[in-house]
Amino acid sequence: MGEQPADLRQLFRSAADHAAEYRATLGERKVRATKSAAEVRADFQRPLAQAGRAADEVIEELVALADGGLVASAGPRYFGFVMGGALPAASAADLLAIGWDQDAGNSVMSPTSMAAEQAAGGWLKELLGIPPAASAGFVTGAQAANTVGLAAARNHVLAKAGWDVELNGLNGAPRVRLVAGDERHVTIDRSLRLLGFGSGSLELVRTTTNGVIDLDDLRTRLADHDGPLIVCLQAGNVNTGASDALGVACDLIHEYGGWAHVDGAFGLWAAVSPELRDQVAGLELADSWGCDGHKWLNLPYDSGFVFCAHPDAHAAALDYSASYLAASGKREPGDYAMEFSRRARGLAVWAGLQELGRDGVTDVVDRCCALARRFAEQLGKGGCEIGNEVVLNQVLVSFGSDEETDRVIAAVQEGGVCWMGGTTWRGRRYMRISVSNYLTTEADVDLSTRAILAATRAS
Repeated sequence: MGEQPADLRQLFRSAADHAAEYRATLGERKVRATKSAAEVRADFQRPLAQAGRAADEVIEELVALADGGLVASAGPRYFGFVMGGALPAASAADLLAIGWDQDAGNSVMSPTSMAAEQAAGGWLKELLGIPPAASAGFVTGAQAANTVGLAAARNHVLAKAGWDVELNGLNGAPRVRLVAGDERHVTIDRSLRLLGFGSGSLELVRTTTNGVIDLDDLRTRLADHDGPLIVCLQAGNVNTGASDALGVACDLIHEYGGWAHVDGAFGLWAAVSPELRDQVAGLELADSWGCDGHKWLNLPYDSGFVFCAHPDAHAAALDYSASYLAASGKREPGDYAMEFSRRARGLAVWAGLQELGRDGVTDVVDRCCALARRFAEQLGKGGCEIGNEVVLNQVLVSFGSDEETDRVIAAVQEGGVCWMGGTTWRGRRYMRISVSNYLTTEADVDLSTRAILAATRAS
């Protein structure tokens, strides 16, 4: 190792100061990275030296090298990929989690980590309207949440059919029928691949206007069904923000003995708003739910949650036991997530929820939706085509031809005032605007709208 720092406190303070300075200037920075990926890669590349270096020297160089490749995605004018910011208390709690270096796998290794997860998990279920008896797992994001939720589903429906999938695998198992809408998120397909089903096993239900499942088509497909069944529903279409009719769909799925899983990466948060919760009415009837914390809850990356109405199936699917592990006789945090050794991300969740409170969570969701409508109104008045019914925080914008739309997107990204990505929906190219950051204001929307309209006028 290199020379030890003379003062560990000074090293940590210096790193925190750099992070705080960056965060304090997010609103003033160009949103895009100021260097290309190739340039940043070249900056970081060098032979690994034989001898180590002093920690403070390493950190100072890291800060200098990183700056040109940082994207202000935590800032108020980043509207790509449904990304939130990072609340101050949650960010500070994450710094503590790293400094304390706790393994959150079980209560023996860190009673504090377990306690934070259990408390925050209870709050999350209350906020989202998920049954209080449901289990809660703290994972990296919606991909892991969907995978864990569908693993629990696999365990449950095959156990009902008399098959122990954890012991015997899928070879020779009864066929599990897997159904999802044709506009499901790609994480569903990836989860099914990881779980041994294969994405080709999916039966796709057509979707209606705004990308929600056609209940008549679902009902027709399930008619006379018998056997293991898993249906994936969606709260928050990734392009339009719309949610499936969860209550009606869950009742239908249960009529045929199936498991209803809800991919609610961001749309599940509509439940916290009196004005929006009708969009996810009946969500409590599902069997499992996946949700992100680093989107609308504005927690630092990475943070996600999986909830299951059948805790035994949840734990059985992820069972992890060994002779060297202390047995408490109770379920541990590691029973509900794929990783046993993992950082204490529940501390940031606990702190973020305490910072916001119930009213604060509701306010973030309601304000973001109001700002999305503001985008749609101003761009519509400016002659742009709005491609979706704006029901949540997602706005699709066309500027004429696909080629012109892509040109405008590239020009806006290059300008650096704001950042929006592109998407293909119903065979057409759109700019996709996702408003998810607690820092975003009407002034940010207005500034961004002017930048977009200026790009449309540029030759």
